[in-house]
Amino acid sequence: MTDETPICSAKGCRAAAVWVLAWNNPKIHTPERRKTWLACEEHREHLAQFLGVRGFLKDVVLLSQWQASEGA
Repeated sequence: MTDETPICSAKGCRAAAVWVLAWNNPKIHTPERRKTWLACEEHREHLAQFLGVRGFLKDVVLLSQWQASEGA
C-alpha cells in the first residue's frame, strides 16, 4: 500500500478498501447528495448494516467501478 491507497473506514482498520458504500442522511442532506464510506472485504457487511438500519444506505459498489464512473 502507498499513502494514496484508499483504506477502509471501519474504526481501527488499515486494510485496503475494496467497496464504496454510498449513503445519505435525509434529515440533513438533499436527496441527490451522496456521502461515502470505504470498506475492505471484512467490514463491508458490518458498515452496510450500520447504515442500512438507519435508512441511510443508498448503494454498495466496487471501488474500481466507483472510480470508473467518477472519471467518466
